[in-house]
Amino acid sequence: MKRILVTNDDGVHSDGIHALAAALAPLGDVTIVAPHVEASAIGHALTLRRPLRMERLRDRVYEVDGTPTDCVNIALTQLYAPSGSAPDLVVSGINKGYNLGDDVTYSGTVSGALEGSLLGLPSIAVSVERVRGKYDFNPAAAAAATIAAMVLRGGVLEGRTFLNINVPAGKPKGFRLTVQAKRNHVTIVDPRTDPRGQAYYWIEEGENDWEPHDRSDYQAVRDGYVSVTPLQPDLTDHDALAKLQSLALENTPFDSPVSR
Repeated sequence: MKRILVTNDDGVHSDGIHALAAALAPLGDVTIVAPHVEASAIGHALTLRRPLRMERLRDRVYEVDGTPTDCVNIALTQLYAPSGSAPDLVVSGINKGYNLGDDVTYSGTVSGALEGSLLGLPSIAVSVERVRGKYDFNPAAAAAATIAAMVLRGGVLEGRTFLNINVPAGKPKGFRLTVQAKRNHVTIVDPRTDPRGQAYYWIEEGENDWEPHDRSDYQAVRDGYVSVTPLQPDLTDHDALAKLQSLALENTPFDSPVSR
């Protein structure tokens, strides 16, 4: 039986994570390990300056007072390692709101899958379009189960590649393989003053101007398709590396400013 670890950044009580777990249940033994409260936009944070606690809520459902990255690490070392096994798949989601383009760098949902891939495990992140009112997680859960079944059969993900899935509201038209969208981001910070006269700040959602690209994740969901983007933790800019090599940097003598 395949073993599937499910986490998220919306918290262990989010309806999205339980819809996801239910959709994945026919594929294997599903264990949920998720933050005890919402940990959105926390990125790939790892808690190092305080102890963490894990509590079993019910069979195969655990909460951790930390980040999605914490959850993956604690699950692997405390739940799976003692039995001599490891998950066959890590799935993070279903997040309330897209994680498209540059936003993957902020996303706790994507970071849950990123941590799985860094630890050598096939991993998937799943997000759905933000809506007003009640969410219907069924299409996103079904999309995740479809992709998860392909991944579990093997030969889909190699090395440290993982998948970022974004699902539009309603019934999708199908799947598209995509690349990360790019945008010109304008940060909005709202300065305010508390009753004691001290300044404080709210970082608002910025203004977005997405660059046109017919194969981007942003364009796919706009067109009504499920976006499936293969990502990797390697942030090396290989084009820049080639340009720097042309400067013969490695053959340049190092003149330490301290010795001048």
